[in-house]
Amino acid sequence: MTQSLQGRTALVTGASRGIGREIAVDLARHGAFVFCVSTREGGCDETVAACGEQGGEAVGLACDVSDEASVDALVKAVRESGRTLEILVNNAGITRDGSFLRMSTDDFDAVQNVNLRGTFFVCRAFARLLSKAEDGRIINIGSVVGQMGNPGQANYAASKAAVVGMTKSLAKELAGRQVTCNVVAPGYIQTDMTSELPDDVREWLLGSIPLHRIGTAEEVAAAVTFLAAPAARYITGQVLVVDGGMCI
Repeated sequence: MTQSLQGRTALVTGASRGIGREIAVDLARHGAFVFCVSTREGGCDETVAACGEQGGEAVGLACDVSDEASVDALVKAVRESGRTLEILVNNAGITRDGSFLRMSTDDFDAVQNVNLRGTFFVCRAFARLLSKAEDGRIINIGSVVGQMGNPGQANYAASKAAVVGMTKSLAKELAGRQVTCNVVAPGYIQTDMTSELPDDVREWLLGSIPLHRIGTAEEVAAAVTFLAAPAARYITGQVLVVDGGMCI
């Protein structure tokens, strides 16, 4: 089973750090040219350098995915590069955690604007380009929170559950254009945020995971690379959960 992406072009949003950076680096490691996207100019410099260290090629681009005009400018930059985009990974996302009864409308809307509307804007903007690839891939990053819910994350859970529904609809709409659309849903992954969890919370989390460990960003990236690879060309409309068995 091959995972070679030699000669393919990918774009990853939210690629400046964490899971997004590892996704970009793993795609580059397997041969893809990667557009690494973050909200600010130069935000992906370290990611681009890491891709180069793996023998890959990458460039950084700036885009606010919640802003249509910014997304349009991103599409223009990709078009002007002369490359045919074949792999789109929507990883950009934010959290604004808080008790549901005290959650502000602004905090609810902020999460939907990036996690859901941003994914919609980027998918819609690049769908025609991906259709020209004849083997296009859309891989949206969800979360087990969108399937299970989580106290204090009603806004985040709603956004990620909606991404799953949208992705399944896109899978049906774009199948005729030979574009597959899937979701990778991470569980608790070792990131800057989870490393700051109190010990008691961390132990509680470990107790809820059958494999009894927190996952790594590299393991999420490997799932994305699999769905981007030739071996996954007949997989669409699916949610690949990477959670150590937490959702069983």
